[in-house]
Amino acid sequence: MEIPKFNETFMPILKILRTGEVLRHRELLKRVQEQYYSNLPEDLLQQKTKSGEILIENRIAWGKSYLKKGGLVHYPKRGMVEITEKGKEACTRGITLGDLESNLMDFYADEKTRQGEAPPATEQSPQDLIDAGFSKIEGQAKSELLEKLRELDPFYFEKVILILLKRMGYGDFTETSKTGDGGIDGVIDEDKLGLEKIYIQAKRYTDNKVRETDMRNFIGAMSGDTRKGVFVTTSSFDEKAIKKAREAHHTIILVDGKRLVDLMYEYNVGVQVHSQYEVKEIDSDFFEAS
Repeated sequence: MEIPKFNETFMPILKILRTGEVLRHRELLKRVQEQYYSNLPEDLLQQKTKSGEILIENRIAWGKSYLKKGGLVHYPKRGMVEITEKGKEACTRGITLGDLESNLMDFYADEKTRQGEAPPATEQSPQDLIDAGFSKIEGQAKSELLEKLRELDPFYFEKVILILLKRMGYGDFTETSKTGDGGIDGVIDEDKLGLEKIYIQAKRYTDNKVRETDMRNFIGAMSGDTRKGVFVTTSSFDEKAIKKAREAHHTIILVDGKRLVDLMYEYNVGVQVHSQYEVKEIDSDFFEAS
């Protein structure tokens, strides 16, 4: 199962409105969800866009917007939605994105497009296209970040991991000596007073997986004054290493390359903001007094 595309909400919206009832925008979203998409899994219903909106509500809202531009619904007053005669007719015969796009093309197209053939209709809403673009840029940045990490000096990589944990809100950290650290690369104070300590092991691998022997050495190096450890690698863990960590008396968190770059991206370690974009919408309150 998947969340409906915005154009797949056209008919549900029109069918909710076909009685002629004038609905508030939020009420329309609620009814469409309850009557047509309540069978979707909860994780899909709670899925969000990059900007933090509930995705299914965003899709329905874009569906309503396209129907408005196509003349199938209108807004009799602020925040209210009502079907038109054209919309009632569409309830009987059906409506597709292609039908709406053919009527809307002059509104959206530039002069060059008007003189040529209309571009094909897309089943992605503008918000979907924005999110897809951001996801592509994010994926590329994370891929490059992982490559950079794999090229780092091993000792500097250990420092990067400690910086990340500090950025994530953990306490002061102490690097161990460069050699003879006994499987420990650093120690983090989980609280301000240092009552709880977390041992850190960082392995900068390109292709090799972290193996059971690596995990056994880490567990063996953890002294009796700590119960927690974090093992980080730029590669991944083999099954025996994962099993060894799971069966240990200590709590050991495993962070592979993919999770590592996700965290670095989230906490702005090794990355920086390149560009910022503003998406604006009509301020209905501004026009309320008109």
